[in-house]
Amino acid sequence: MRAARYYGPGEMRVEDVPEPVVKEGQVKIKPLTYSDSPVCGSDVHSYFSLTPVSPTATMPHPVTKETLPITLGHEFSGTICELGPATDSSKLAIGQHVVVEPVISCMKPTCGPCSAGSRNICPNATFIGVGGGGGGLAEYITVQEDYVHVLPPTISLEVGAMMEPLSVAWHAVKRSTFVSGDTALIIGAGPIGLLILTVLRAHGASWIGISEPALSRRETALRLAATAVYDPRAVDVAAGTFRATSGGAAVVFDCAGTQASLDTALAAARPRGNVVEVAVWDKPPVLDITALQSKEVLLTASQACDREHPELIKAVADGRITGLEELITKRIDLGDFVEQGIKALIEDKDRQIKILVHP
Repeated sequence: MRAARYYGPGEMRVEDVPEPVVKEGQVKIKPLTYSDSPVCGSDVHSYFSLTPVSPTATMPHPVTKETLPITLGHEFSGTICELGPATDSSKLAIGQHVVVEPVISCMKPTCGPCSAGSRNICPNATFIGVGGGGGGLAEYITVQEDYVHVLPPTISLEVGAMMEPLSVAWHAVKRSTFVSGDTALIIGAGPIGLLILTVLRAHGASWIGISEPALSRRETALRLAATAVYDPRAVDVAAGTFRATSGGAAVVFDCAGTQASLDTALAAARPRGNVVEVAVWDKPPVLDITALQSKEVLLTASQACDREHPELIKAVADGRITGLEELITKRIDLGDFVEQGIKALIEDKDRQIKILVHP
């Protein structure tokens, strides 16, 4: 079968690999032909450097036991084409449209987070399609049934392919102090920032500001019902937020991961407000403790997702979260994954948000 394979920084290839064989307790899914796999920002990070949750060519990942190369793709929906022995056929059936929750961890009884049910913060946590375990950028993938969630008929496979990044946004809002009626500022209108916007809107935010330098992404934020948008190159975002909210945002989500975005987040938060770090940082920031302490701001971190797929799928099916199609800016063939997917997000990042990969 065809698959997008990762050999290391700068080395991603679409090539033929053996088709996986379904094992006990597994589901075989066809992510292509009937569905899509988005190109993710983390795939772009991997193009430039190894991520901490990836194996190397010589060092296996501690959970998957795989070394490079691996098959890419952790954001995908698909159609069940085969059930392995002992799979629960009362819940899963051939022909169902499904989405996969890709977080995998050690699940050892000696691991505190895994024992507590928080596998997303296991010290060795990784993702299907990042640390091994197959990937959605292939014609077939086999996955343990526990990671598979059925999509209701009202959710298309294209929208289903957005469930993984939506789960990151959903988790970030849950980790925050946000309650209905609060004001919120989102710094960075990439896919996760825009998805946080849709989640906040569904949860009853009274005001949602967006700070984003790219005009096209600010325009998308307005179409998704942002209250106000700011170009941080042209205006003082913290001052604008203070004026609009009469004292600062209740919650600020930093989805940019730069020193400037963190400083702005601390400045824009109201006294005793909450700053949530959602972005993946390339290097550690300098934290202004005085800015944090002077307003008694609560600084929170959010990491991936933690078993939220059932509740967010229901929210989408019920119509509480809408506009996800707005984020799909391009559709490409698997063979064009590197040139029109990865490189498009590098060279045209201001206009591209989510690129879906078709067969």
